[in-house]
Amino acid sequence: MVSPVAVPKTGAGVRGAWRFARASWVNAVAAALGAIAVLTATVGPLLVRRSPNVADFGSILQAPSAAHWLGTDNVGRDLLARIVAGARISMTSAVLIILLSAPFGCLLGILAGLIGGIVDELIMRFTDLFFAFPAFVLAAAIAASLGPSLGHTILAVAVVFWPWYARLARGQVLSLREREFVLAARVAGSSTAGIVRRHMVRNVLPIVAIQVSADLGNAILSISALSFLGLGAQPPTPEWGTMMADAKDYLQTAWWFLTFPGLALTFTVLGFNLLGDGLRDWIDPRLRGTIRGARA
Repeated sequence: MVSPVAVPKTGAGVRGAWRFARASWVNAVAAALGAIAVLTATVGPLLVRRSPNVADFGSILQAPSAAHWLGTDNVGRDLLARIVAGARISMTSAVLIILLSAPFGCLLGILAGLIGGIVDELIMRFTDLFFAFPAFVLAAAIAASLGPSLGHTILAVAVVFWPWYARLARGQVLSLREREFVLAARVAGSSTAGIVRRHMVRNVLPIVAIQVSADLGNAILSISALSFLGLGAQPPTPEWGTMMADAKDYLQTAWWFLTFPGLALTFTVLGFNLLGDGLRDWIDPRLRGTIRGARA
């Protein structure tokens, strides 16, 4: 017997996505923005044939035109090509952050909630150390200490993300460990590892999936913010935050230089945040309020 979290019977793949999108107009917008972001990151570089890093000093700061649909930057590089390449960098970075933080945090949270006692105290007090500082400030400090690079920034953001998953998983496990199916598994002689694998992981996954969908947007925003400050991707890498850092001095003379990367970042983060909210309400309205909002 499993899961008090009721997942709707949505059918497979496309059918489930269609039902989710039809549930509300907000879900439809979230699904559309998320799909655009994913398609841009995966297929976009194959369709946009211009190189994102080749300078053309005869086309510096050209406004949007038939030759350059979104204009060019301060060294004549095509902005559309750079934004599309930046989508792949941002999406890949966000996925790596989730892959580093979510499994680690969930495993610690499940063990803390299921074993309890001194193990719970040690894990949660260690987790509380990371909550003593604002998440972004801590990520910036870690990235600065490691040295400015995209890889170091991914690691820094993952370090500040995992405690949220630990707390989330622990809270879910605490609500489950005295349930009949867990007690029955203990009486039947199941080991702690077996209970975790057969029962806890399956029950924690729905709420973690909701958090992951929202955290994709948070991760992209964090990477871009740190890159904007010079702690993440370095020029000429076509990362959105780095592009906006280069463009900030040209806002009055070349509005497109800052505007289009900013819009790409805004709509991508908005799409994934709305997707997380929509999944929360669609999977189980009782989860409303259990998922945090934006990180401090």
